[in-house]
Amino acid sequence: MPKDTSIKSVLIIGSGPIIIGQACEFDYAGSQAALSLKEEGITVSIINSNPATIMTDKVIADHVYLLPLTSDSIEKILKEQQIDAVLPTMGGQTALNLCIEVAERGIWEKYGVKIVGVDLAAIEKTENREAFRQLMVDIGVGVATSKIANSFLEGKEAAQQIGFPLVIRPSYTLGGKGAGFVHKKEDFDAALSKGLQASPTHEVLVEQAVIGWKEYELELLRDSNDNVIIICSIENFDPMGIHTGDSITVAPAMTLSDRCYQDMRNQAIRMMRAIGNFAGGCNVQFSVNPADEAIIAIEINPRVSRSSALASKATGYPIAKIAAKLAIGYNLDEIENQITKTTSAYFEPTLDYVIVKIPRWNFDKFKGANRELGLQMKSVGEVMGIGRSFIEALQKACQSLEIGRAGLGADGRQSRNLEEIMHSLEHPSWDRLFHIYDALSLGVPIESVRKVTKIDRWFLNQIMEVVNLENELRRYSLNNIPEDFFFLLKQKGFSDTQIAYILGNVTEEDVYQRRQVLNIRRVYKMVDTCAAEFPAKTPYYYSTYEGENESIVSDKKKIIVLGSGPNRIGQGIEFDYSCVHGLLAAKESGFEAIMINCNPETVSTDFNMADKLYFEPVYWEHVREIIELEKPYGVIVQLGGQTALKMAEKMHEHGIRIIGTSFNDMDIAEDRGRFSDLLKELDIPYPKYGVAESAEEALEVAHQVGYPVLVRPSYVLGGQGMSIVINDEDLEKAVVGLLKNLPGNRVLIDHFLDRAAEAESDSISDGDDVHIVGIMEHIEPAGIHSGDSFAVLPPFDLSDNVIAQIEEYTVKIAKALNVIGLLNIQFAVKNDKVYVIEANPRASRTVPFIAKAYDVPYINIAAKVMLGVNKLKDFTIERKLWGYAIKEPVFSFDKFPEVNKELGPEMKSTGEAIRFIPNLQDPYFRHLYKEKSMYLSR
Repeated sequence: MPKDTSIKSVLIIGSGPIIIGQACEFDYAGSQAALSLKEEGITVSIINSNPATIMTDKVIADHVYLLPLTSDSIEKILKEQQIDAVLPTMGGQTALNLCIEVAERGIWEKYGVKIVGVDLAAIEKTENREAFRQLMVDIGVGVATSKIANSFLEGKEAAQQIGFPLVIRPSYTLGGKGAGFVHKKEDFDAALSKGLQASPTHEVLVEQAVIGWKEYELELLRDSNDNVIIICSIENFDPMGIHTGDSITVAPAMTLSDRCYQDMRNQAIRMMRAIGNFAGGCNVQFSVNPADEAIIAIEINPRVSRSSALASKATGYPIAKIAAKLAIGYNLDEIENQITKTTSAYFEPTLDYVIVKIPRWNFDKFKGANRELGLQMKSVGEVMGIGRSFIEALQKACQSLEIGRAGLGADGRQSRNLEEIMHSLEHPSWDRLFHIYDALSLGVPIESVRKVTKIDRWFLNQIMEVVNLENELRRYSLNNIPEDFFFLLKQKGFSDTQIAYILGNVTEEDVYQRRQVLNIRRVYKMVDTCAAEFPAKTPYYYSTYEGENESIVSDKKKIIVLGSGPNRIGQGIEFDYSCVHGLLAAKESGFEAIMINCNPETVSTDFNMADKLYFEPVYWEHVREIIELEKPYGVIVQLGGQTALKMAEKMHEHGIRIIGTSFNDMDIAEDRGRFSDLLKELDIPYPKYGVAESAEEALEVAHQVGYPVLVRPSYVLGGQGMSIVINDEDLEKAVVGLLKNLPGNRVLIDHFLDRAAEAESDSISDGDDVHIVGIMEHIEPAGIHSGDSFAVLPPFDLSDNVIAQIEEYTVKIAKALNVIGLLNIQFAVKNDKVYVIEANPRASRTVPFIAKAYDVPYINIAAKVMLGVNKLKDFTIERKLWGYAIKEPVFSFDKFPEVNKELGPEMKSTGEAIRFIPNLQDPYFRHLYKEKSMYLSR
């Protein structure tokens, strides 16, 4: 049937700030859904408290409400807007829970708002563990033996009946919160108490543990005619026992028999139909016994899930976009296939390639955390590699992780400690994949690895092939590698760095030049959803080594935007927001906008956002070959955080134009020593400092500048490795640790301005004029990372004299660094004197916050200035903030209850929210300020 013409206005509920378990995949879904509805002439309103996402930007929705996600906020919107329908399936568990709460209060009914895209009864059936189990039994779908418990006594009785090992799963939680395995009777009481406390309804499922079984996911879509299609099958590399968000996953499923797949498919469709009559997306998770392929259902999510973004990028099928159209009444055969533009959306994608997702963790930020993976999700982001084989995709994903790996192995980062390796295989953490490679390369039999890890032998054979290829390569020197073998290595995803490492005495550049002589070069294949059965219109590419190149280079003037790679603490969604605006600005300025990124969760990797998308590692070898193919006018590195910035030097060396601020000027700001020298020349106050390359030198510097001192490495993001020390013993430990973990780096020793206030300025410079975007004051004192501080815009407690100094120093530094584009500067203020702590001539986490607070498209303006198509005088910039805006950091410490939660110079927050207050007498602000005063007095 055609769309429901009674729906003229839709409210989309967002997911709020980024936390572990609910990340930017929901902002991608919400953004895609909003644009999809706007295509249909529907007025779209969005409620979301996250300022860092493109979802809360006016390019996405007609009305954006940056409000706390509460029933009262919803009612405020419904009083202001005539809302016909609410779409709650794009904001994860947060949005669904809020939708239910609003329904229970009768607010939707009061304002005549219909719920689309999901059935509330379906949510209840899927979130209530006992209701879900009983429904599965009723429809003939297998489930693990389990019992529901609403009290400690009921839980103990359930455990006695089922036997160990067990799983405890709290009802109505996200990211596996409170869930865990119990292997021994002695551990059960504590685990049960934890689970009951984690559930908002004080309810847990005590379930038989199917440890070692294989885990699969299916992504489904259904329309109002009850047509159901399977978008994607996803197989977990890791067996049951690790949360799917922490598992390496592969699509399509690699080790599933056709009989088992068809059975699983039929069960998934039966499950979706059984939970309610709704049109939209659904994610179903299954477990399969490797011995006899018996299937049991784990859970079903009647909404867009974490895996939906992955499946969309893996297949090219825009799940959220189509789900939004289904929610307003369309059927699948009435919607256009977004890739081919000639066929309908009523089809199941066919993949002639393999994708591998690897999660990204930040355990380094949570010292003392239990790093073993289990049912509670702990990863902060993810990357995806696309290749013609599993191994090619796996190696590309490893290169994308931003952990200094050149691939799966052969890069000097291997472990040779067999005891450590075997312990890692038995107790999985972030590095188990690499330790599997290490074990096999040391000669541990495949069967021994399989018994310990329970990982399917097929995957282990693939990794063994990597080891065998390395051993074969060692027989040759660079100039006598047979051409067909060299080609095979590249087909298997080996980077030039890995090949150089194995050969020894040659460099990455030597290997690259040898490849050019042999004409072994990447070609680019299109992600077309249908294995080339129909011609595709959407330019979405990945690289491989074959004959035909499908990426046709146009004669337009091109701009490449380098993305920010995986989300992690210190580099989050705010950089993707910046990249999207960079793409839009380039397109608006007449350039062909090309995106390079490897993060499947983000809007920048939506194939409709750029003129051309290369889903590739933001890794020098890959970026270089795309640049050589496309021959762009220039590359924007200023918007993608440290990931993109660290390639600036290579580009500078190879004569590639960097759009905006030059490499040398960015390097002055990044190199703490050079930057302090510049401040000295400009007569701008800064804390006394010194540079050290050893612990002995560090002690000398500390005695010169005076304790307390701030110890930090050059060239890092998110305060990595920073600490404040007050004596020689602590200093020596800190410096030795830094030089061990960041070899080749220099250590900066700054005098720490104790009890100073902290402030930031963000500005745009076009080389002639400097426009200060905003000045924020932190509620916390200096010493707590700016990303972890509450910040207030405009300042609440800075004198006119201090603000004048900040403005003067901002302009001076922008001109001295020859900034073209964005500049963020952090200041310490003590006794009415302003000191400069650091400057970042790039996008920062604060710009989206300021842009949303003032309602000004600052990144778009900055990008056009960087591109040279506009000067600042071409823009009329009007600020619209009435009152104050507060940036609230959000943490995920609940995932790591054992860690020290004290804040310091190293950033620990995973996201942020924005809150508006009318004046400084607001109770919320007075509470925060009181907390600050208490902190200062301690």
